[in-house]
Amino acid sequence: MKHEEYEKMSTEELFQEYREHPSEELKWEIVMRHTGAIRNIALQIQGVYSSFAQLDDIINEGLIVLARAVDKYDPSIGKFETYVAKRIRGMIIDLARQQDWVPRPVRRRAKEIERANSELYGELGRFPTDREIAERLNISEEEYQESMANSSVYSVVSLEEALEGCGDQISNRDRTSPDSSPDQIVERQELMETLAKAISTLRENEQIVLSLYYQKDMKMKDIAAVLGVSHARASQIHTRALQKLKVLLSGSI
Repeated sequence: MKHEEYEKMSTEELFQEYREHPSEELKWEIVMRHTGAIRNIALQIQGVYSSFAQLDDIINEGLIVLARAVDKYDPSIGKFETYVAKRIRGMIIDLARQQDWVPRPVRRRAKEIERANSELYGELGRFPTDREIAERLNISEEEYQESMANSSVYSVVSLEEALEGCGDQISNRDRTSPDSSPDQIVERQELMETLAKAISTLRENEQIVLSLYYQKDMKMKDIAAVLGVSHARASQIHTRALQKLKVLLSGSI
């Protein structure tokens, strides 16, 4: 077939054609149709890599991820767009972890907040308030709020590391590849149920932020506009939600 004929086909039809008549030309036809997804996700979490990579670098890495995804994709697991979005986000997170990109002061304070949050949760039997955490750290609430805003992206990576306790990463990995064993599939389902239960205990604004950020791929500034709050406040809500999830999941993974 020619490029003009491919353009008339849906993504599903392209994959059907690729399964029946695989070729590099057809693979890259599918890849190039989804390059916009790479840019959108890269722009959404630009803070993760801005200190060590340019947008074009991330897009180039994303093209490789897309090409590999075309070969591994199984339509039975859902839409290709959802499948590749998880893999692209995972690629960016992996790059950030390899670069050890988080400034030491930010990382240190974020870890202190996480530890205080976990300790107070154990002592109080509930999530502590901002004031309680600030008092435990012997800092002002203003300093605490600023630290929460600064460590928003770090918390994404931190939650990933917590979820690796069961040998996987759930937020940014494809979890139902054709190569998955029955045990892995069951394990995934159990962890998904645990994560869903944990999310249901969060405050409404925290659930909204997570939904808009991870499911709708919205940028934090746009989420802030939806909520009618500042960019910094939206980042604080995001960080708080991730920290709560980490505490809740720590006893389950």
